[in-house]
Amino acid sequence: MRIILFTKRNIKEILRDPINLFFGLGFPLILLVLLSVINASIPPEANNPMFSIENLAPGLAMFGTAFMALFTGMLVSKDRTSSFLMRLFASPMTSFDFILGYTLPMLVMSLAQAAITLLASCIAGLELSGNLLLAILVTMLTSLLFVGFGLLFGSLLNDKAVGGICGALLTNVAGWLSGVFIPIDLIGGAFKKAAEILPFYHSVQAIKATLDGNFVEILPHLIIVLGYTIVIFILAIIVFHRRMSGDKA
Repeated sequence: MRIILFTKRNIKEILRDPINLFFGLGFPLILLVLLSVINASIPPEANNPMFSIENLAPGLAMFGTAFMALFTGMLVSKDRTSSFLMRLFASPMTSFDFILGYTLPMLVMSLAQAAITLLASCIAGLELSGNLLLAILVTMLTSLLFVGFGLLFGSLLNDKAVGGICGALLTNVAGWLSGVFIPIDLIGGAFKKAAEILPFYHSVQAIKATLDGNFVEILPHLIIVLGYTIVIFILAIIVFHRRMSGDKA
């Protein structure tokens, strides 16, 4: 019951901020339109699949979830520096209750974001199939990576610093190193090797494999993403617990 009530409160906080809703739900659609227009402007004889909808849809679905780090981090940092969270620290809630209460609303938002982006991609030419529903679920699962980043940085930094790291820095890193803006294979070299080490590229590939129906390829990519996610969540829980213990003292 404690977790449910805290989750409902966090959902209300998210819905209260229209900027969050715009970036989380609307911004990927703007990119979809812009990049689709660029792709349509490329001459057919160029045979360049850079912004083909089959490559664009999974990338934008992942990129939309990158904003979950910003939303989570801002919410945690503002609560942490206000009297609201200090009062809750005196309650029977544990660190796990807090972490879960912050995570569940972001999963709901990620689910909505993935559904909107991928369904809009079908209007833009993506094949509508039964794999779409599974791709939405996979996207929501990979969004836990960014929720973990938000929990970690929100527990460490104030809201202004969180905005810079989780907003400007992390979204750009995720966008470039996942192949959303420029295909990784097109660049190659050290850039490609670095991208394949980090989880962002594998998040896109897991979603793409799901849409293509290549179910054998999904698990290897998901294992890498979830491995990073587990480590980040463990760090976030440790840092949040120490902050919580310090404020109680």
